[in-house]
Amino acid sequence: MQQDFNEKFRLFLARHRRWLAIAMLLLLHGALLLGWNNVLSRGLLVSHLGLFLLWQPIWRGEKKLTPASGLMVVSVGLLFLLWINWWLIALWLSLLIGLIGGNVFATQGRASRWFYLTAELYLMGALLVWVVPHLLGQGGVPQAASAIMYFGLPLFIFGMVAIPAREEPQELQSIDFFYSLLLFLLMVVLVLGSFALKVEAHEDYLTALSSALLIAALVLLGLSWFWSPRGGFAGLEQIFSRYLLSIGLPFEQWLHRLAQLSENVADPRDFLKLAMAGLADLPGIIGGEWQSSDGSGRFGETGNSQAHFESPPLFLVLYAKSPLSPALRLHFNLLVQLMGAFYQAKRREQMLEQHAYLQAVHETGARLTHDVRNLLQSLKALCAAADHGQNGEGCSLQSLFARQLPRITQRLEQALDKLRQPAREESFSFVESLDWWEALRQRYADENLQFEQSGNFANLPIPTELFDSVADNLLQNALEKRKLENSLNIGVVLTLTPGVTLRVCDDGRAVDEKLASRLFTAPVASHNGLGIGLYQSGKLAAQQGYELHLTDNETGHVCFELRDRTSPRKELQKPPEPHQA
Repeated sequence: MQQDFNEKFRLFLARHRRWLAIAMLLLLHGALLLGWNNVLSRGLLVSHLGLFLLWQPIWRGEKKLTPASGLMVVSVGLLFLLWINWWLIALWLSLLIGLIGGNVFATQGRASRWFYLTAELYLMGALLVWVVPHLLGQGGVPQAASAIMYFGLPLFIFGMVAIPAREEPQELQSIDFFYSLLLFLLMVVLVLGSFALKVEAHEDYLTALSSALLIAALVLLGLSWFWSPRGGFAGLEQIFSRYLLSIGLPFEQWLHRLAQLSENVADPRDFLKLAMAGLADLPGIIGGEWQSSDGSGRFGETGNSQAHFESPPLFLVLYAKSPLSPALRLHFNLLVQLMGAFYQAKRREQMLEQHAYLQAVHETGARLTHDVRNLLQSLKALCAAADHGQNGEGCSLQSLFARQLPRITQRLEQALDKLRQPAREESFSFVESLDWWEALRQRYADENLQFEQSGNFANLPIPTELFDSVADNLLQNALEKRKLENSLNIGVVLTLTPGVTLRVCDDGRAVDEKLASRLFTAPVASHNGLGIGLYQSGKLAAQQGYELHLTDNETGHVCFELRDRTSPRKELQKPPEPHQA
């Protein structure tokens, strides 16, 4: 219930902020006209101070005052009522001019800006036309000044009522501290300057005020020139900018340390712990606590003043010696956002490393699965040759086993080496192309394939694992395709000039275009395997300077080609007709 009331009261203050300002100025105007020697003027002044507490842009008006804040407000109010005089009123009007002037520069809406500019003109007029002449106290207030106070200045308040409120903000505004301070000091200079010229030069008030305004204008003009002079000379702007930069030096040093930690520390938890420890060196910070996806921790000491920051999944509480100002909160919020971004990058980097390792294990296992399946196919072919062999073919079978069994043993040893060290860099072995070709023909002698050899028949060295993997994958895929398409003709062509080129073609249906675009770049869906054989073969070919492509994809002419990158591409021939059994 209390929270709902506070929220409604906050919205009320935000929506009726301009009316609070108008009422505050009306009460102040009445108190100025009545003077300070009667009870009514002091009552108006108390009401004016109450409305100011609701309007002021420093504290939120709906918040409860702490005992210390309440004591300070009551003390200021009593001091104002008991020791009220024209000097105190001049100081109060100068403060109001500074606060409202800060609102003018911080407001974005045009109507709100004109509203506060009108209030600023009223306060300046009341100070210079009514309060300062009472300060001088010689001959009373001029008749023209009284006419302006009674009939001229109220028009500014009525003008504030007439300004439309279409752009009235819904939230309490903040003030620009530097502009407020400059306006306050400018009004103090005008008041004291007019008083000094009146007393020392024995001039009338209008002449003293005009002289003070002229001197202030000349000083401001000179400062504006010295701020950014021409002719290549450095001005006050650079000195002031250098001073502001020196304030941020501890933050810059911490950012430099954060960048070094991001380069040198790989573990996200260690990075977060070291970065948090560096926050204790920043001005005003005595300790803190944090919580993240990898755990939580704390550093330094705890204190009553704390500030909460978050950059999910990082949540941070900082303890300070005194409450952090809005500027420091902005600085620390930026630091926490940067630290959270670095932390997230570290976590993503760690996840990518784990994913890369798991992917390497998966790809190695998939490749080994294809190798074992191809070796099993070779063993089945040898067993079939042994079962169907006749007595007179014993020598040829023995010769076949002598050639194939050592090769199968070697390939099994290579598969076991990959399984032991999946991420190590592979060493490639080579074999004479004609020897490899003859072994391939013998392995698939019973599969009704058409083998054709072209070129100058030079016995060129070729990478054994690459050609075995590509040939076995392409031929096994073609044989699986034959089970779906009867009487499918499959041809294998080896070209030995000027490089080594292997082609496997069939006269079946074309490969789906969507599937064909991913055959060698990513694993694909497969009904009888892992769908990774051609992907692994394509990667292996790229590592050894070869290219594996689907060169023709038309129904009746589907052709895959493995060739050296230095070999020119040739027109492919359709697979030869199968010989009659």
